[in-house]
Amino acid sequence: MIYKNKAFRITMNVIMVLLTLCCILPFILLIASSFSSEADLTKYGYSFIPRGFTLAAYKYIWAIKENILRAYGMSFLITGIGTVINLVMTLLFAYPLSRKDLPGRKWISFFLFFTMLFNGGFVPTYLIYSNVFHITDTLAAMIVPYLLMNAFYVIMMRTYIMTNVPMEVIEASMIDGANEFQNLARIVVPMSKPIIGTIGLMSAIAYWNNWTNGIYFIQSRRNLYGIQNYLNSVISNVAFLQTHSVGSGIVTADLPSISIRMALAVIAIIPVLVAYPFFQKSFVAGITVGSVKG
Repeated sequence: MIYKNKAFRITMNVIMVLLTLCCILPFILLIASSFSSEADLTKYGYSFIPRGFTLAAYKYIWAIKENILRAYGMSFLITGIGTVINLVMTLLFAYPLSRKDLPGRKWISFFLFFTMLFNGGFVPTYLIYSNVFHITDTLAAMIVPYLLMNAFYVIMMRTYIMTNVPMEVIEASMIDGANEFQNLARIVVPMSKPIIGTIGLMSAIAYWNNWTNGIYFIQSRRNLYGIQNYLNSVISNVAFLQTHSVGSGIVTADLPSISIRMALAVIAIIPVLVAYPFFQKSFVAGITVGSVKG
């Protein structure tokens, strides 16, 4: 029995090491490529050790640092506002659904599940946001569509509250004169910090990585671009210069297009890498929602 347990642990450790390498190696390759010369990347391809070490890609980025910092600021603003609103709406939806005495609970749950299976489609959704709500070229266009509410987050939050917040505590609080909002603020929220941290992290990453809203809804006010949209426009501009440089007198032979993509990707993921360790404990505790009850 001891031998079998030891073999199982060794096997699982090997599997976890391999999975860890699968997560880490792409980042190493990304960083190494951002410091490689354009000629070596074109000739030899990607390598875990930089070939022809150069800072050309980062020098190009440094030249447009003001725009990058502005885009960073917009991304932090969009991510912060969107995540907070997402968490508030998720809590206000999930807490009533966790109460078995809620009138019409089954019908409300049905409509929630229905949105996970069906939606209006891209074109009708775009027309509603653009022609009815008129959010085109506004900050709301970067926050509201597709990201402000997620039925899966509501289900996660509801399940966590049902399995980890004792109903007896809420009933005792109501006997003492507390109302539902007081129960939510003083009992449910403090006892649900792991799942709140988990959903908050997932929502923040979704907002940070989102670039489709900028493509769809931002037409003229490019100053509303977040870091993802701005970096995408930089890549497009570099590709345009290289494509149309022949016969135009523009010198782009030394323009590091491949390494610029890698360097821009490094810049885009730095905030996520910095923030994740602070949320790791809550993320691990929240993602195992319902696995242990006690």
